[in-house]
Amino acid sequence: MRIRPHHVVLLAALATLAVRPADLTAEESQRLNVLFIAVDDLRVELGCYGDSPVKSPHIDRLAARGTLFERAYCQQSLCNPSRASLLTGRRPDTLRVWDLPTHFRQTHPDVVTLPQLFKQNGYHAQCVGKIFHNYRQPDYQGDAVSWSVPAVLHYNSHYNDKPQVEGAAPADLAPLQKTECRDVPDEAYFDGRVARQAITAMQEVKDQPFFLAVGFWKPHLPFNAPKKYWDYYDRAEVGLPANPKPPRDVPPIALTDYRIDPKQNLDDDDLRELRHGHFAAISYLDAQVGKVLDELDRLGLREKTIVVFWSDHGLHVGEHGLWSKTTNFELDTRVPLIVAAPHHKTGQRARGLVELVDLYPTLADLCDLPPPAGLEGVSLRPLLADPTATVKDAALSQHPRPNYIRGEAPQTMGYSLRTDRYRYTEWREFESGKIVARELYDHQSDPGETVNLAGSTDRQETVDRLTPQLESAFRLSHRVPSE
Repeated sequence: MRIRPHHVVLLAALATLAVRPADLTAEESQRLNVLFIAVDDLRVELGCYGDSPVKSPHIDRLAARGTLFERAYCQQSLCNPSRASLLTGRRPDTLRVWDLPTHFRQTHPDVVTLPQLFKQNGYHAQCVGKIFHNYRQPDYQGDAVSWSVPAVLHYNSHYNDKPQVEGAAPADLAPLQKTECRDVPDEAYFDGRVARQAITAMQEVKDQPFFLAVGFWKPHLPFNAPKKYWDYYDRAEVGLPANPKPPRDVPPIALTDYRIDPKQNLDDDDLRELRHGHFAAISYLDAQVGKVLDELDRLGLREKTIVVFWSDHGLHVGEHGLWSKTTNFELDTRVPLIVAAPHHKTGQRARGLVELVDLYPTLADLCDLPPPAGLEGVSLRPLLADPTATVKDAALSQHPRPNYIRGEAPQTMGYSLRTDRYRYTEWREFESGKIVARELYDHQSDPGETVNLAGSTDRQETVDRLTPQLESAFRLSHRVPSE
């Protein structure tokens, strides 16, 4: 049954009270819960996506009982703008959030976030771990208005993830100090504690409709994980990065200047160690996801809970000579996305292009909630019903230069259009819209994006066709002003 507008005020008031199982109406007891699992910096490198050395049995298990979206893309390959976009259902230019420090409520103070919508409609909304960006403010409450109870384990720095085990052995630190291998329990690091707290939260809210957001911190740098996950892999068999050089004819503005080693003097042993640590971090993350999914099943909640698994953006691990995100390349913008919804077929693979901004309207649709005005994504419900369907012709990503603009309008913005075959990117002066550089990659012949074809005379027709499509999609001449 759809919740009508005149019910919203009453339900919002009820959300502030402690709801006992006996208090639930028949309608409320039939509502679908949402288990909303977020991860940080996880690119499409999982067993369920194929052709990967990564061992991820628990996430693979989720994919086997849900719908895996093969081509999902973030709106910007940086934590804060990506998460702000997904959780408000608005694109970065609309929010005017393109950096790490700017909170979306500075520009849109009254926006209704995704968990806030559920809270307003009678759900218990709770945050464990990193869901909104971990703004560098010790008193930050994880956007308190979005949650029914205070967020926990939501604020910290990735580089403060030190093992918390009394008497732990000294760290086996590599010279680069970007990896760490210790023989410690899972809960010595952030994500083990996030899983433990999420399980406790689920036990406490199991008898009422809930939106439980669980945010894991891995596999973001540093690549530290308990030793047993390092032992999943043989260092000698860890491959070197594919496409280790920048694309041919790439404009310098398309690259990022982040260096994992200030001297950028990495040999093959360094590269294998970093990639080994990256794989270990993913397998550690996977095990924590598995614990949460196991508890969902133990509590008998699977058949009444939508599970969403997503990453805020991808990552380069040596490809193109890069060790970070903050670009418009495929490895940074493509993300894993899995939705397991009751009453939908299992083991589906949807190949249609989708975006993280689509998750807000999708969950509102699946849970029959009235979406707020201003959402810029579309519901993916048609793809859950028919994974061969399409809901859009292209996915849209962007990134500014310089990277960290601290609330000011960027000098230049790279707008990237991912179609079925091509990635077409324009770098434009933000205020004037003047194009200063272009990129074109043909994924039919060059899935690694190794050659920029934008300047090729035999591809001019393709560029001419994609240019108005990109401009129309981003409404470059009609930006939404700051509120």
